[in-house]
Amino acid sequence: MTASDVVFILLAGFLPMAWFAHRLGKNRAVALGGADNMHSQPGHYGWYAVLGLALPALGVAVVGAILSLTGVYHVPAIMLVTAALVVSAAGLSLALRFMRADLPARNIVESSIIWGLRLASMISILTTVGILLSVIIEAIEFFKIVGFWNFLTGTEWNPDTAFLAGAGRGHEDVAQAHFGSVPIFAGTFMITLIAMFVAIPIGLYAAIFMSEYASRPVRGWLKPALEVLAGIPTVVYGFFAAITISPLVVQTAAFFGLAADATNALAPGIVMGVMIIPFISSLSDDVLMAVPQSLREGSLAMGVTKAETIRHIVILAALPGIISASLLGVSRAVGETMIVVMAAGLRPNLTWNPLEGMTTVTVRIVDALTGDQEFNSPLTQSAFGLGLVLLVLTMILNLISLTVIRRFRLKYE
Repeated sequence: MTASDVVFILLAGFLPMAWFAHRLGKNRAVALGGADNMHSQPGHYGWYAVLGLALPALGVAVVGAILSLTGVYHVPAIMLVTAALVVSAAGLSLALRFMRADLPARNIVESSIIWGLRLASMISILTTVGILLSVIIEAIEFFKIVGFWNFLTGTEWNPDTAFLAGAGRGHEDVAQAHFGSVPIFAGTFMITLIAMFVAIPIGLYAAIFMSEYASRPVRGWLKPALEVLAGIPTVVYGFFAAITISPLVVQTAAFFGLAADATNALAPGIVMGVMIIPFISSLSDDVLMAVPQSLREGSLAMGVTKAETIRHIVILAALPGIISASLLGVSRAVGETMIVVMAAGLRPNLTWNPLEGMTTVTVRIVDALTGDQEFNSPLTQSAFGLGLVLLVLTMILNLISLTVIRRFRLKYE
């Protein structure tokens, strides 16, 4: 039985059964005395019957998944579906049998909704913990081969011979592989910094114009037009950076007597900044619009000009949201891969010159995890070391942003 068959059975079997169970529960409640003599509305008893149908089937699915994941027993799909149908029918029968006039169906249904919301939140938390543990476990294996301090402070990234260790040939007389991450993180920060220099001023000024100066019709078409940029695939931005912006950077640098590589850090930084503009402009516009109008009117009543009101009142009041939008843009820039691959190249280069080629952490992670090298080779496991450091840096950045936001948050009555 394929996955499509399971989905078909779910849609063609359980959903009609759930609708039928809701009708049975509702009719059963009406037969017991109607809404006037019942603890809850008939609709609540219908959802109570649906719970009696769905919860046993969900329990069977969870048990089958646990048995398969732990390797205790691989439950065939047809057996799992049959067992779920049988226990759901039994659960519905018991729910209808125990239904009575004083049954607090509303409380049971609402409690089930609350527990479902708690389960959803726990799934997100456990997913985060699982991601963190999976990265940490593999990163520890990498740091057993390459020292953690050497990895953090090394200035040379040259893992070309690392595949020999994974193939059991590390004793051969070859050049030693180097895993110094400084050039990679330097390239990441350089390209991210260029992107922020482009995105933050343009995005913030666009948000100020839309919230403070533009009329309602102009704002109505300008904001969606800006947000279209967020829907463009990053590979298209990569083509634009490699074919248009990078040659333009080379020509401009030559005009000023400077030498620029065909794959340089400036081109992807500029294009990445353009890509991030809608994130910053849209979020900043929302927080600027949320500033109480009374603050603007009070400032203007005191004789302050509109520009000074925006600069000294509105922007300061919306500063926490603007900082959040900017840090969201930073996170988006740090995690970008395609634009850097297509316009900046793969060369780890420790330099302050943005006209030279560089690479980023995410690009090296993709490069390490693709190819035909062994999974236990240092080259492959270096991706987890880079991922762990990047994850820690992102968490530190988020903590700093939360601290800044809480410190500068203003509350208005």
